[in-house]
Amino acid sequence: MAKVTSNYQVRIPKALADQLGVRPGDEVEWEVDGNEFRVRPAQAKKPMTVEERLKSFDEATERIAAYHKNRNLTGSRDWTREDLYDRGRNR
Repeated sequence: MAKVTSNYQVRIPKALADQLGVRPGDEVEWEVDGNEFRVRPAQAKKPMTVEERLKSFDEATERIAAYHKNRNLTGSRDWTREDLYDRGRNR
């Protein structure tokens, strides 16, 4: 039997942690089922595929373009990408 601490923390019994392969520092997921809690090891997030990353990049680019359009901004700056390499240096 485990007790809930004043910080709402619960200790996982070692036998259960060993059985599920949970180690210190691992994340767990909590789920409520009726009037019961369920705790399980968190599923590792799989890395994004190239297609997912490109889709995310395209969506972000569209959001930025819409932002500029809605605010009548040109999106131009008074500096170029190459200026980033020279900033703070004597010319």
